[in-house]
Amino acid sequence: MAAEPGVEAATALPGRVRHRFPILERLTYVNSCSQGALSDAVRAAYEDYLRDWEEKGAPWEYWVERAEAARGAFAALVGAEPDEVAVTTSLSAGVSALFSGLRFEGERTTIVVSDFEFPTVGQIAHAQELRGRRVVHVPEAGDATIPLEHFDAAIDERTALVAVTHVCYRNGSRTDLEGVVRLAHERGALVLVDAYQAAGAIPIDVRALGVDFLAAGTVKYLLGSAGLAFLYCRSELIDRIRPTSTGWFADEDIFQMDIHDYSPSATARRFEFGTPPIPNIYAGLAGLGLVREIGVAETERHVRGLTARLIDGVDELGGRVVTPRDPARRGPLVAVASTDEHALVAALAEDGIVTSSRDGNLRVSFHGYNSAEDVEAVLAALARHRRLLAT
Repeated sequence: MAAEPGVEAATALPGRVRHRFPILERLTYVNSCSQGALSDAVRAAYEDYLRDWEEKGAPWEYWVERAEAARGAFAALVGAEPDEVAVTTSLSAGVSALFSGLRFEGERTTIVVSDFEFPTVGQIAHAQELRGRRVVHVPEAGDATIPLEHFDAAIDERTALVAVTHVCYRNGSRTDLEGVVRLAHERGALVLVDAYQAAGAIPIDVRALGVDFLAAGTVKYLLGSAGLAFLYCRSELIDRIRPTSTGWFADEDIFQMDIHDYSPSATARRFEFGTPPIPNIYAGLAGLGLVREIGVAETERHVRGLTARLIDGVDELGGRVVTPRDPARRGPLVAVASTDEHALVAALAEDGIVTSSRDGNLRVSFHGYNSAEDVEAVLAALARHRRLLAT
């Protein structure tokens, strides 16, 4: 297989960073789409939190500074300003606050969601039906993609918001964000992007993409832990959205301790709730630091080479890859069709290979710490369990 341009330059990446992830000494870890591998930096960050708590008692001013540092780190990652970023406990929390404050004016009462969405976004969208909103789904095609033509047919003058995933958690398909944003904006609709399966593995620039809202969390390719996420809101839109799902840290002045009115922050903090998830912020900062050190663009180039080799290898075994073949239309995970996805995940686990499954498919996902040897280990195991591959 001929290497894609730029892949050769990234072959040194795993050797530079693998030692930071102790699990790789014992197991073949190819499950970043579910949970990023634990690094020495994140483990140390939790120890730092416990030390600070024990030695300082209740250093809330410092802990609030840590939350601001996390806000700034994520803003830098996606090309935003810190005031455009809310620090939340989950993608669900940020998106719920956003939806609670959106105004649906005139005939614009429709929310368009793709059929590739994670349950969070789909369920929050349908919850708005209780408020008289209409939800329209954009169906996938038979090739694990959603063509732009399907969005073209769904978005019209009644559409208020289009919610779309960057990379589908089920099959690794990557959405044509530029095309979706263009269609939506031409028709006066706003766009929310769920970037959870992309942030940290694919370079993101919210300005270049022109998205209105973007949400992501630290548990996957951002190499943190569960319990920390972010919501970006384009600065021009912040004042137009007044969430009714809110909390203390969303207030204009959290230290005024006022219980007599609702005065949301003039920044994206208005999408926040209560006490920040301090332990997870320590871990998230460590993970974001590692992502910056590894390099998102370099990770993308490296992972693209690994996924190409995996796809070729599955073809050679007579298996069926569900993920799109076009490198520009797939993310860092590859979905392999299985006759029994749970049995295949269990069989690979017995071989010391950590994977996951969704929708009838085995999911194999790579990060900058994965090597060509990891790919070959997966292919050798699939060869041993070929009976569980769908053809």
